[in-house]
Amino acid sequence: MIFALLGILTTSIAVTPAFGENGSIDVNTDKSSYLDGETVSIFGEIKNMVPGDQLSLIIQSPNGNLVALDQMTVGSDYQFSTEIKLGGKLMKAEGTYTIKVQYREQSGTTSFEFGGITSSPSSELVEDLVEDLVEDLVEDLVEDIVIENPIIVDSIVTATTIVVQDSTDLVSYEIINAKLINVIPDMDAVSLLIYIQATDDGSITLTIPRSVLDASINGGDDEFFVLVDGEEVDFEELTTDTDRTLTIEFNAGTEQIEIIGTFVIPEFGTIAAMILAVAIISIIAISAKSRLAIQSRY
Repeated sequence: MIFALLGILTTSIAVTPAFGENGSIDVNTDKSSYLDGETVSIFGEIKNMVPGDQLSLIIQSPNGNLVALDQMTVGSDYQFSTEIKLGGKLMKAEGTYTIKVQYREQSGTTSFEFGGITSSPSSELVEDLVEDLVEDLVEDLVEDIVIENPIIVDSIVTATTIVVQDSTDLVSYEIINAKLINVIPDMDAVSLLIYIQATDDGSITLTIPRSVLDASINGGDDEFFVLVDGEEVDFEELTTDTDRTLTIEFNAGTEQIEIIGTFVIPEFGTIAAMILAVAIISIIAISAKSRLAIQSRY
């Protein structure tokens, strides 16, 4: 009985798969060398493995860095195959690349030659430089337009009316002993800046649509603040549902009158010009980047 048991145990051990056997995985490629963008076909055979398990595939660059990783399913005939496209950010260097297929303690290796990426380092430098240029131009342009040098669009001044920026509502006026030069909305101060040349003491009467400048509080009218060359002055006012008429006196030599409210027409012209300029510069720079990248590759 003892000899019979030993015989059974010996037979069982003999038929157990030898997973610890090294070099039991055959690995091959369809070619020995490849160029950028080509696909390498990897195939082979494993002698022993548990059905349903997968093989691990790694590809290493000439300097030993891992550049590709995959899992492969083995068929009932113990054959396996997969395809890897060569190139990209990780696979750039020219030289010998090593393929290693592993299952538990079994493994197999092969290698192939890769010609490296076709685009030159100069093309990457050009792309980086153009990208930085786009960012710098847009940043500088926005800073100059919005903060340092806002675009001032002159109003259209006739003998009796003013078109303030892009407003469709006219401001009518009468002026005595002075000439009206320009009227500009100040978004920060919520005011209208009125520039004049006063040859003598005089006055100006402005009928301002509420859509251009208004002052309100809790749903009702609030008083304007009027400054003549920076000094607050009294004024006369008449109001309607659509506009407010102010009569302001000034002295000879006055250059600026400021009427401060709580709402002033937005500077759509300035914003539109800024957006248009940024868009044009961005498009030109991006087009240049694409053209230079194409030229450098071909």
